[in-house]
Amino acid sequence: MIDTIHSFHIPVMGIGHSVDTPIRVAPFGITSVISLVDDLLLEIIRKYYSEKFGIAYHKIPRNEKDGRAKRISAYLDTVHEIVQKKMAEIKAQPFFENNNKQKYFELLPENSPLKQKYNDLLKMRCGSERKTLERDLTNRMKPGSIDVNIMVNLDRVHYSKNGDPLGAEFTDAQAGLRGYANSCLQSSIVFSAGFNRRLYSYIAKFRDFYRDQLGRVKKRIILKVSDFRSALIQGKFLAQKGLEVYEFRIESGLNCGGHAFPSDGILLPKLLKEFKENRKSLAAEFKPLILKYYKKMGWKYPEFALKTQPLITVQGGIGNHGEVLRLMKDFGMDSTGWASPFLLVPEVTCVDDSTRELLRKAGAKELYLSDASPLNIPFNNVRGTGSELWTRKKVMEGRPGSPCLKQSLVSNTEFTEKPICLASRQYQSLKLKQIENLKIPADEKEKLFEKVVAKNCICDHLGNGALIALGIADEKDSPQSICPGPNIEWFNRFYTLKEMADHIYGRGSSLVPPERPHMFAKEIEMYVDYFEKQMLGNSHSNKEINTMTQCKNNLEQGLDFCLDIARKPPYPGENLKSISECVEKQRARLNRIYSGFKENSLLASRKS
Repeated sequence: MIDTIHSFHIPVMGIGHSVDTPIRVAPFGITSVISLVDDLLLEIIRKYYSEKFGIAYHKIPRNEKDGRAKRISAYLDTVHEIVQKKMAEIKAQPFFENNNKQKYFELLPENSPLKQKYNDLLKMRCGSERKTLERDLTNRMKPGSIDVNIMVNLDRVHYSKNGDPLGAEFTDAQAGLRGYANSCLQSSIVFSAGFNRRLYSYIAKFRDFYRDQLGRVKKRIILKVSDFRSALIQGKFLAQKGLEVYEFRIESGLNCGGHAFPSDGILLPKLLKEFKENRKSLAAEFKPLILKYYKKMGWKYPEFALKTQPLITVQGGIGNHGEVLRLMKDFGMDSTGWASPFLLVPEVTCVDDSTRELLRKAGAKELYLSDASPLNIPFNNVRGTGSELWTRKKVMEGRPGSPCLKQSLVSNTEFTEKPICLASRQYQSLKLKQIENLKIPADEKEKLFEKVVAKNCICDHLGNGALIALGIADEKDSPQSICPGPNIEWFNRFYTLKEMADHIYGRGSSLVPPERPHMFAKEIEMYVDYFEKQMLGNSHSNKEINTMTQCKNNLEQGLDFCLDIARKPPYPGENLKSISECVEKQRARLNRIYSGFKENSLLASRKS
């Protein structure tokens, strides 16, 4: 059961671009997500907003014991306090005036009971009945949820002053979770980018993740997933500890912003179909385990919650209301997530002017899946960012790499005992020396060189845009990175929050042209691109041949299913024609790529 008043949410966007989005949109009832990767960034921005809203601020030093958790709790509590203040101000405003209270209700979807009551109010004459309805509507106004996100595979170990590793509870992921758990928020935490058993076990230490005496869960769990099997495995692991998954948030493996986690060729429509057909089985698998845990703990599980099921939502590449209707009506999605288009809404996201202008102008050629991430995970990017220019300049000066001041993404132990980052000056210097000493042709050395210096310091640069936008940092000293999804190609100006909400809900003219390809068509093209790229680095081992064959078969099945969708009547503004055209073109391309791969595999086997 959804307890939000909007049918869309704003997902996390990088480290800094949604860092203060709840302050901007929660007072209008809209839910959004803050990244907990960079607690040092949160501390800087807490100081800024504390001063702006007259809130007492006491600095939490970098070397403070359990500082990461404390900084996160302090920031989230500050955001909550500001949202409550702004919400109270809006509720105190009168009806029938051009103010934020009017904006709150006008933003609501047309099928909202609250919106319908508001429309009734607008037709009423002044009198006691209207006053009663005004009080009722005001009392029913509530802010959007202040949600947070943890990338569970970012679980850096911290060390004492003596160089000894601190306990597991001080790793980045567990400290981040503790920071959220100790905050005053009543909201959700999104776990993304993998499955961290140690972290999930740690959740059980915090009572707020379980139902209270009234049956409410103060802090809810959302799992971002890209396949059904992962959802089932993670959900069961949590259920064994009595923990309920409030929502499974499905994201396209490639047609998204930030890091991309491509599946083995399973397209989003097939995945959505699997969730739709099996969603009841999720609750059936989890509920007995949850009840067993509550019984073991001597807790009472509320009867009304016995029939509850996890919500299923979707995000990644959604571009218009017709696609929203397809997702909700045909696939039974409970709500949708919209991220990249909001990067062009100054009211909503914290983006510096230069980068926002870069996004406004960006076309298909400027948006690409890069190798910039030190995590060695594909990273959606745009050409010409401050980060790219800074990185290139350092290479030309003969000093490639970053100082690595924050060390959030350290992972490599090729040259050192303690992990270092692939984007760091230390690693790149050592690696480039190693490459220089290799006895291989110059062109091969150049390729290896380019692969090393392609890594950007995203853990620092992804937060700089927010600091510049708030006037905290100077652009010339703060290279900015940003990670939009390819869908932003079709949004080419700056928008207001109302314009974007109206676009999502299908009110008024569409913000994208009718020729924009369907989100399913775009994903197909991206997966065939990715399939081709994987072929180029393939060594034709039996394992790789089997993997690529399975991927190709999955894509073929997805193409067939997409054709079935294309034959259906379109929802308003939905470009179904683009799906059938895309399937025909990309199927032929897929077959050509695979045929060439098979021929090369046969040649490789004969040589061996």
